[in-house]
Amino acid sequence: MSKLYIMCVDDEPEVLEAVERDLAFFEDVFPLEATSSASEARSVLERIEARGDELAVIFCDHVMPGETGVELLEWMETTEAFGNTKKALLTGQAGLDATIQAVNNANLDFYIQKPWTKENLLSTARDLLTQYVLESGKNPLPYMSMLNAEAVTKAMHESGLVSDE
Repeated sequence: MSKLYIMCVDDEPEVLEAVERDLAFFEDVFPLEATSSASEARSVLERIEARGDELAVIFCDHVMPGETGVELLEWMETTEAFGNTKKALLTGQAGLDATIQAVNNANLDFYIQKPWTKENLLSTARDLLTQYVLESGKNPLPYMSMLNAEAVTKAMHESGLVSDE
């Protein structure tokens, strides 16, 4: 069974550390990768793909030296291995134009304004992981302890995998 990863990308070490700390809750089931630039993220993504694993969710800052977060998310959207990855912009500096660009060209799933609350980040991660698992057709059972159980149950009923009887 392939591993499903969560990735965080932010050029500010304190922010990256805080996001990692907040998302550590998921790490037993969904390994966490943290990178400080878009180019470093691409290298890690190549390694994940080469191992036959998948990136389920990415939380990405926008304003970074070199390539912006939106540019990275746009590249991911056009790359077969990462087109289905759930994408969240976690930033305090993306203007309206950059956010619209991310929504229109990178299939952005969520926008989180800095500073965030741990509860909001965890809730968003849980919902995005649930969406990824369900949309990718994976068996949700190995991941259930970290997913939105109500959403999984509803999807299983709707697909006929579980009956109401």
